[in-house]
Amino acid sequence: MRALRVSVVGGGIGGLSAALALLKAGFDVQVYEQAPRFGEIGAGLQISPNASRLLHRLGLRDSMERWGVRPLAVHQKRWDDGRTLQRAPLGPEVEQRFGAPYYHFHRGDLAFLLAEAMPQDRAHAGHRLVDIEEKGDCVVARFENGASAEADLLIGADGIHSRVRHLTFGPEKPRFTGCVAWRGLVPADRIAHLEIEVASHNWMGPGGHCVHYWVSAKRLMNVVCIVEQGTWQSESWTDKGNVADVMARYDDWHPTVRGLIQAFPETFIWALHDRAPLPAWTQGRVALLGDACHPMLPMMAQGAAQAIEDGATLAAILAIMKDDVPAALHRYEELRKPRATRLQEASAVNRVRFHLPDGPDQQARDAAMTNGGDRSLDNIAWLYDHDAGAPSSVLS
Repeated sequence: MRALRVSVVGGGIGGLSAALALLKAGFDVQVYEQAPRFGEIGAGLQISPNASRLLHRLGLRDSMERWGVRPLAVHQKRWDDGRTLQRAPLGPEVEQRFGAPYYHFHRGDLAFLLAEAMPQDRAHAGHRLVDIEEKGDCVVARFENGASAEADLLIGADGIHSRVRHLTFGPEKPRFTGCVAWRGLVPADRIAHLEIEVASHNWMGPGGHCVHYWVSAKRLMNVVCIVEQGTWQSESWTDKGNVADVMARYDDWHPTVRGLIQAFPETFIWALHDRAPLPAWTQGRVALLGDACHPMLPMMAQGAAQAIEDGATLAAILAIMKDDVPAALHRYEELRKPRATRLQEASAVNRVRFHLPDGPDQQARDAAMTNGGDRSLDNIAWLYDHDAGAPSSVLS
């Protein structure tokens, strides 16, 4: 029997990791990316053990060690005096407990190593999707350049503005949260005087927060500043911002935060939008993956990790149920949707929690973090212990 043919639309982190998992499972996979070349724009992302174990299983550990940064801990801090409310381990303790390490990456670095692992004859750039048609036991994708691709199933891994989702389920209805984010990548030599620990740092303050951590083998510091009551509503990751605007908004924050912003070579601005969970992720022989079906606010640092989990689960299910593709895709949705929805909701809760004005609610939050904390190994085990590619996870 011939191998099941799979078209993956979208060559980002979710699409490429899914393609590699499917190839390893023995499927005939082709990836189609609309950009003229494979790669990711943007800044940093976090790969927790629930995702790193899956990438290691694909043979990527050595390249991840070269490009990634292993943080020692996560600090939850006060915005003004820098007091650490909670310091939870992310280093050796996490790897020992959960069997896989925690990494920080630049998006472009992770996308590069995934693309490098793909057979080049299976990766097709410059293919912008214009139409999908199901024809009996196959699905046909048609592209703007005139090319078409026939497969047994199609995976939409084409991000938050997914064309596959639009063609399959109709237009989306994003909701502006009122939050605006600025990001910057700071070369290490510009901030050596700040002596910042190799850790994830989350400064929480009234109406905003700031997260920063090392990426690109510690050559760059990724910094993201998120504030409430923004007026900018574009969701693009490539819109240039003004460093002076960021500096003015954080003018009374701790000197370390101000020092990082002052060191920005440039900044980019985007608006944070929220989306209600989709009623369905699959239809016939078409399935969505990652941000195409469960975009989440960045307050749980799980967007990329959940896309990687999606691909692993999908590959594991198809290996067992390849004779009934629509049923396999339905099972994929049934397994993955509750977990992704839980993380979408947790991210939305953290948006409020991180931005509390100083007062009784903020004091109660700070006390809870100090007296145990949500990032302790026991409290985070439900997230990090999960093995999305294990047969037991698929069959349960």
